[in-house]
Amino acid sequence: MTSATPPSSRGSSPEKVCHSMMQTEALKPLLGAVGVAVAAGEEATTVCALRRRRRVLSKDGHSNVRIEHVRGRGALYLRDIWTTFLDMQWRYKLFLFSATFAGTWFLFGVLWYLVALVHGDLLEFDPPSNHTPCVMQVQTLTGAFLFSLESQTTIGYGFRCITEECPAAIILLILQLVITMVLEIFITGTFLAKVARPKKRGETVKFSQHAVVSNHEGQPCLMIRVANMRKSLLLGCTVETVTGKLLQTSQTKEGETMRLDQRNVPFQVDTSSDSPFLILPLTFYHIIDDSSPLRAWAVKGTSLNNI
Repeated sequence: MTSATPPSSRGSSPEKVCHSMMQTEALKPLLGAVGVAVAAGEEATTVCALRRRRRVLSKDGHSNVRIEHVRGRGALYLRDIWTTFLDMQWRYKLFLFSATFAGTWFLFGVLWYLVALVHGDLLEFDPPSNHTPCVMQVQTLTGAFLFSLESQTTIGYGFRCITEECPAAIILLILQLVITMVLEIFITGTFLAKVARPKKRGETVKFSQHAVVSNHEGQPCLMIRVANMRKSLLLGCTVETVTGKLLQTSQTKEGETMRLDQRNVPFQVDTSSDSPFLILPLTFYHIIDDSSPLRAWAVKGTSLNNI
């Protein structure tokens, strides 16, 4: 097995090399003769390109895959509008929250203005002194907007109040209160559900930045560390079915290329209990045996670009 030449022999400074010689030595058992028998400059370029490559999934579980050119995708989101609102980013949710209230105030303000227009309550009609309007002091569009706001927010009426003159105005008031109450319940519910989602709590359970392959109890193992970043303890979490996903490009016997071949990678924790106590960082192990999906990679030296 040929050792890698120092980076300085290729004329590049040590600061430009993406990984140290110690990391190169640690990768030798996995890369095999094919992967290690390369010049240090080419090796550094490969690892640099690997680090710059975008991930399919981020380390916090966020998907970087974007699906495009799907006909009727907007209709699919509208069919499940509750999940659409929950997954919406906060800036869009706050904008929609503000736009919904301001929009309903203005929409029903226009309707109240039309009621006053039909009944002849506006100032340009010069109503007589004994004229009873549908809504007192609603003689302009601004007054109709303020009356709509006061009705919807139930802040109480001042000079503007509804009368018994127009049955249409009574029906409009009932419709406004019912419709806007349903909208308020829906929007408030999505706010509370988004805040209470356990997703944010899961983001405080951090994994180690690097994984290590080493011998553990006489067997080669892939090791990662898991830590709880908060002081509040996680109780009752089980590790009976903790599995990772190995995502790689593979080729079938028929020559078909699978862009995203998924293999399960089971892990076990360094404790005899099925419910670990995450007061300190714990190490999770995956034994690289004959049934491990990493076995062929470790033995044959599969290129890191395929993982």
